Amino acid sequence: MGIQGMELCAVAVVLLLFVAVLKQFGILEPMSMEDSSDSELELCTVRHQPEGLAQLQAQTKFSKKELQSLYRGFKNECPTGLVDEDTFKTIYSQFFPQGDATTYAHFLFSAFDADRNGAICFEDFVVGLSTLLRGTVHEKLRWAFNLYDINKDGLVTKEEMLAIVKSIYDMMGRRTCPVLRPDAPLEHVERFFLKMDRNQDGVVTIDEFLETCQKDENIMSSMQLFENVI
Repeated sequence: MGIQGMELCAVAVVLLLFVAVLKQFGILEPMSMEDSSDSELELCTVRHQPEGLAQLQAQTKFSKKELQSLYRGFKNECPTGLVDEDTFKTIYSQFFPQGDATTYAHFLFSAFDADRNGAICFEDFVVGLSTLLRGTVHEKLRWAFNLYDINKDGLVTKEEMLAIVKSIYDMMGRRTCPVLRPDAPLEHVERFFLKMDRNQDGVVTIDEFLETCQKDENIMSSMQLFENVI
């Protein structure tokens, strides 16, 4: 993936990278006819037991069979039923060996760790994934805003955006084309704020973020790439 595509679609890129990793590691496999069993989630081999299937169906936009398929993939990669940050970083490092994925993995882990207990359980994973794959445009954009809002104060600063953008550039490593200049991340952030910061107060609010993204055809078309992933 080239960095040029990030100029107008930075919002979608951070989410698409995550979906790509899930597909690579078999967590988002297309469901086969063999997945038609009506059995409940298998709980006997994990130390963390997920919530009941009916409750997860109510919390997400996945069907019973889709939840069962997702759980099998999750359990294969995470036998204990929990993913800590080090494991998350290891997975990303394997997928992006040409760069340094640890910082990006940290930010993404924090976005999925909703209760901030230092671990992602199946519930955290599937609720977030439901938003990314089946949520409305507003829901997806709010999730992306939350990722950028590192300190969770409801505002995105240039410093926060720069940290996220740098982490993506670091993760992509030498595969970027053309080769990046050292000041490329900062230029990217400046362009982002020029579009998003409508009142020029130095921060981007959720309203500014939503309004600008929904008027950007590139971002909106990128959001459609999440559809029909599973």
